[in-house]
Amino acid sequence: MALELKINGTTLTTDADPSTPLLWVLRDHLGMTGTKFGCGIAQCGACTVHVNGMATRSCQLPVAAVAGADITTIEGLAPNADHPLQTAWVEMNVAQCGYCQSGMIMAAAALLKQNPKPTDQDINVAVNNVCRCGTYPRVKAAIHKAAGTMQS
Repeated sequence: MALELKINGTTLTTDADPSTPLLWVLRDHLGMTGTKFGCGIAQCGACTVHVNGMATRSCQLPVAAVAGADITTIEGLAPNADHPLQTAWVEMNVAQCGYCQSGMIMAAAALLKQNPKPTDQDINVAVNNVCRCGTYPRVKAAIHKAAGTMQS
C-alpha cells in the first residue's frame, strides 16, 4: 500500500511499511539524509523534523501516523541552506562534529516560529537535543543572533 507524504512542500509516495519510522523512510526510501539517526529512542533529537510546524523526533514515529501531515526536513528549511539559523550556525562556528546539528537547527527553527524573542530558558526548554560537542553556549548565541536577524 502506497503512502502519500507531503515533505518540504512536495507530495511524495512511498511503499514503505506503514510501521516504518519516518526517519528511515526519509533516509532510506526518499534519500533525504540530512535527518540523522542518533539514539533510536527519541531522546537525543538528531532525528528532529517538523510535523505540522512542531519539532518532532522522527526515529520512533511510524510513517503512517504522518500521512497527510506537512513535514519539513532540514533540506526544506531554506532553499539554499540560508535560513538565518543555518547562517548563524556557520558564522558562530557552532558545530564541532556536526552530526546532531540538523536536529538542533530544526528544534530551534520551530522555537523561533512560536517565539521570535526567546530567552535562554526558552531555548533550554525547546532545544533539548543531546550533543557531546560542548558547544551549548554557541548554540544559544546562534539562536539569539538568528532571532535578531529574523526580526530585522
